[in-house]
Amino acid sequence: MFQRRIPEWLRHAHTPSVRGFALLAGVEAAARGMLISVFPIAMYRAFGDAAVVSEVYFVVGLISLTSGLMVPWLTRFIPRRWVYSFGALLFIIGALLATVGGQTTTALALAATSAAVVTMFVCFNAYVLDFVARSQLGRCETLRMFYSALAWTTGPALGVWLLEVWAPAPFLVSAFAACCLITVFWVMRLGNGKLITKARAPAPNPLAYLPRFLAQPRLVAGFIFAVVRSCGWWVYVVYLPIYAVQNGLDERLGGVVLSISNGCLFLTPLMLRLVQRHSVRRAVRTGFLVSGSCFALAWLSAAIPSQTIGLLMVGSAFLVLLDITAGLPFLMAVKPSERTEMSAIYSSYRDVSGIVTPGIAWLVLLVAPLAGVFAAAGGGLLVAWAIAGRLHPRLGRAPEERLEPAVKEAV
Repeated sequence: MFQRRIPEWLRHAHTPSVRGFALLAGVEAAARGMLISVFPIAMYRAFGDAAVVSEVYFVVGLISLTSGLMVPWLTRFIPRRWVYSFGALLFIIGALLATVGGQTTTALALAATSAAVVTMFVCFNAYVLDFVARSQLGRCETLRMFYSALAWTTGPALGVWLLEVWAPAPFLVSAFAACCLITVFWVMRLGNGKLITKARAPAPNPLAYLPRFLAQPRLVAGFIFAVVRSCGWWVYVVYLPIYAVQNGLDERLGGVVLSISNGCLFLTPLMLRLVQRHSVRRAVRTGFLVSGSCFALAWLSAAIPSQTIGLLMVGSAFLVLLDITAGLPFLMAVKPSERTEMSAIYSSYRDVSGIVTPGIAWLVLLVAPLAGVFAAAGGGLLVAWAIAGRLHPRLGRAPEERLEPAVKEAV
């Protein structure tokens, strides 16, 4: 009898590398990048009112937040690899629902894709914290953004173009990309190794970690930074296209300018070098100051659409800088024993911003035109700039660069 030898790479999976995680993030960006500019247009077409769209986004944000907080509880009973796969499957279901059209179906599609994104994000962050050393987190974030740059750059413009050619097209392409994501994930075998084994004790509910989270100022500050930065992107992605349509501009303009802004992702290696040369604190403060100022000036120049859109595009370039750096204060402070639960809390920043942004926009639109939303976003970004002034000035620098003992400062 002949015995077949099992290949070594199947018996012993290699430890995932920083580049491997970046590749996974790049494939996920291919699935999401096309819909990020399509959904606001699809929602505005379905409901025809910016205030109603804000209401729907608000409810979807609540659903997404609940989904994200439930992920650690689910991993007590279901292996993380299956939870991640379920999130990708839910993304496919949401994309297919969106092809049907109509108010109810489009809203359900948005809810399904939002829940899918946060589910995959919680699992992805937990995998990163398991396999990537703290000193490599900055490089991991930079490579993740760089590998995602092509999808985020071409996806929004391609999505709105396909929407004009045939409405279901961008959703079908996104569903196919999500299928590829599941394939890449299983080829990487992230479910093996130390993560495939069950914990000796069941993971507690992440809500039980809230007091411990609130007791660590750097975690709280990092979470605030992530929420405010995400709110800025929400305003840019959702309300800029609506502003363009209301001012008689082509509805494809939102996707085009988003693609141009996302082109800054190719500059992330250069941004990382600047951060390493100076500090995380300076990079975070610069990002919040410039982006907040641009959003506030966009509100003042709302009567001139071209100038307003130009200012928002400049502000979005510094939001990319914040994508690299604003989450580092949180990630660098997480204890190994709290990875899954703190990842769930941290990942909820997307859903918190998905609740806060449309909620505030809803209130603003009751008393002011759409440009008032830009002013609210600018104010929030400038508040985050003030908070970032209390970060440690040497945060994120390599130990050998610290010529003086680090003095722990309260945030």
